[in-house]
Formats: sequence, C-alpha cells, structure tokens
Amino acid sequence: MKISYIWFDIGYTLLYMQREITYQQVLKEYGAEVSLEKLEKYFHLTDKLFMREYQGVFLKERGAYMPWFLGVLNHRLGLSLNVCEVDERWEKIKEKTLNYWLPYDGVYQTLEELKKHSIGMGIISNWDDSAQAILKNAKLHKYFEHQVISSEIGCTKPSAEIFKAAIDKAGVNARECLYVGDNYYDDAIGCRKVGMNALIINRFGSLGIEEIKDCPVILHIGEVLGYCKKTKKRKIVRGRKNS
Repeated sequence: MKISYIWFDIGYTLLYMQREITYQQVLKEYGAEVSLEKLEKYFHLTDKLFMREYQGVFLKERGAYMPWFLGVLNHRLGLSLNVCEVDERWEKIKEKTLNYWLPYDGVYQTLEELKKHSIGMGIISNWDDSAQAILKNAKLHKYFEHQVISSEIGCTKPSAEIFKAAIDKAGVNARECLYVGDNYYDDAIGCRKVGMNALIINRFGSLGIEEIKDCPVILHIGEVLGYCKKTKKRKIVRGRKNS
C-alpha cells in the first residue's frame, strides 16, 4: 500500500483541550480533589463511550449533551454534583484560559517529517467556524494543502460525502490516502466508504476501544510516518513472494 496523502482530524488527533486542568480547578472549588491522571483516564473513557453508543451527539448544541457527559464522568469519578452549575463555572474558567486548544507533543516534528518525505497533507474535520482560527493559532494551518471542515461544506463524518469532497478537492486517489483520527465510528468507518485507509490514535492503548478489531491503532502521532513505511514495505515483500 503506497501512502501519498494523509488526511488528519483536528481534535484529539492534532490538538487537545486543556479540559482536565480546568475541570480540576472547578472540582477543587466544590471540595473534590482529583488527580490529572485520573481525570485524563475518565475523560477518555467517557469520550469513547459517547463515540460508540451515542454517535453524532457531539455535533449537537453543547447544552444537549454536556450535562449528560459530565453526569457520566462525575459518576465514574464517584462525585455527585449539580452538573449544570458545574458546567457553567467550568465555562467561565475556560473563557479565561489562554490557548485552550494545544498541539500534542510531536505534532510539529511529525508534520515536518511527512513534508520531507513529499507526503501531501490535509484536514477533514467535523468542526464549527472556529476551525481555521484554531489551526492558525496553533501554527498548524501552513502544513495542510486542503482543509475540509464540516461547517463550511454542509456535511459531516462519517458520511461519504465529506471524504469524497476532500479527495475531489485535492485531486488524489483515495486508495493512496490515509485518514488519521481518534474516533473509529466517525473516522475509520467514514473514510473507508470512499476507499481510504484508516489509522486510529488511542493514547491509552486499547482502553476504551476494546471492541475495535479491524483497524490499526497507534499510541501517538509520532508513529504515523513509521506506519506508512511499514505498510509500504509489507507490500513490497508480498510482491516478491508472488513473483
């Protein structure tokens, strides 16, 4: 399999929210001391539950899912709090947080390496009209030749339409594309509808995605180039055996 073009998701693929540290501040105000490590684990598990069981809910208005999400999260943390009150306070803290979305360690280095290997790069993401500003603020926009954002084109993952729009815009062969994301149900299932290859990032190994058996999983973005090299090498080896 030759990979000549890589498409990336944005949230929890390239960038992450400072949600654990800000939510920790809120919990302290309510007398609850929870470590960042525990918050990271249970935010992750709650994310994966919603991705698996309530697909598409994160595309709705915040008020339609966040109290629900925080209720599940707090239950897992052993906390009983007024989630609407907590969420209101959390929002105020987030508004005062500079650069709420930050790039993961290794993102810039990985994108530079892919660029050196002449691999094209683009964005396909379910996001509102803040996507471009967030990418620019993180100094990531310059790496991507094409940015296909759901709010700008009127369709969302996992529909085939958004992926088809991306490959048509870039003029690339879907079979030579790799889509890298964190949500199997939006990202892998969606991109495969047009013939793209999928790669899922899950920073906790198999935790939270134990049901996924048909898609390669990596721990961090720094493994993307190595994955591309391995898949190319495997194809060459198979060709020699068949010759």
